[in-house]
Amino acid sequence: QVRLVESGGGLVQAGKSLRLSCAASGSRSALMGWYRQAPGEQRELVASITSGGTTNYADSVKGRFTISRDNARNTVYLQMNNLKPEDTAVYYCNYRFGTDYWGQGTQVTVSS
Repeated sequence: QVRLVESGGGLVQAGKSLRLSCAASGSRSALMGWYRQAPGEQRELVASITSGGTTNYADSVKGRFTISRDNARNTVYLQMNNLKPEDTAVYYCNYRFGTDYWGQGTQVTVSS
């Protein structure tokens, strides 16, 4: 079965960087992405990447975040640069192949 393992979250100052990783084991190459959810708010798409490498970003993170993947290992990364306090949220890895699979989430907290 598909299992998503996330890592890389933490507490950082505004302007600093974090790199999130998500490995999808027991899976085939498919659409993967990152979502985030702040307390009391809707979960939103941050970035996605197809098996062919086509990317999509939320307007709020364009130019700051970069999503990439290793197709051989079905692993996706999110490089987050110039972090802002409004980026604070729980970040969830998503794998889509016929249906959606989710990681447990990793907390990213950005101090002002």
